[in-house]
Amino acid sequence: MNNNDILRRIRFIFDFNDTKMMELFTLGGEEASRAEISDWLKKDEDPDFKGIYDKQLAVFLSGLIIKKRGKKDGIQPPPEKKLNNNIVFRKLKIALNLKDTDILEILELAEMRISKHELSAFFRNPDQSQFRPCKDQVLRNFLQGLQIKLKRIPENSENP
Repeated sequence: MNNNDILRRIRFIFDFNDTKMMELFTLGGEEASRAEISDWLKKDEDPDFKGIYDKQLAVFLSGLIIKKRGKKDGIQPPPEKKLNNNIVFRKLKIALNLKDTDILEILELAEMRISKHELSAFFRNPDQSQFRPCKDQVLRNFLQGLQIKLKRIPENSENP
């Protein structure tokens, strides 16, 4: 998945407006203007579209962690200069304080079933032999399941 798609999906899932997006970047340690955010959120075909770099997405995800969980004691770790699906997945897991069983349930909402062992392999140190790279399909299904879970209308409420 590309960084802009991840940013768009997270914005939609959590209903973040431009002001909230700017706040998350600031919490992550860097400023982002409304114009920059607007360009990053545009469709790829739009002439004003700009790609968001790994470091900028890492700053945003760190800001999401701080917003949802609070600031870590001591010195804040610097944003990653290079991101991959495993790092994005881990940052979302931390921000939302999810356990493995929570993630498996979210993936099932998107009709994807993996074992607990497969899931834990995504969060291991890349130097370990059990480490597995997280493919786009897994991250895409996780974000889709998260969207289903958070956007679900309670069964006993009337549809608007």
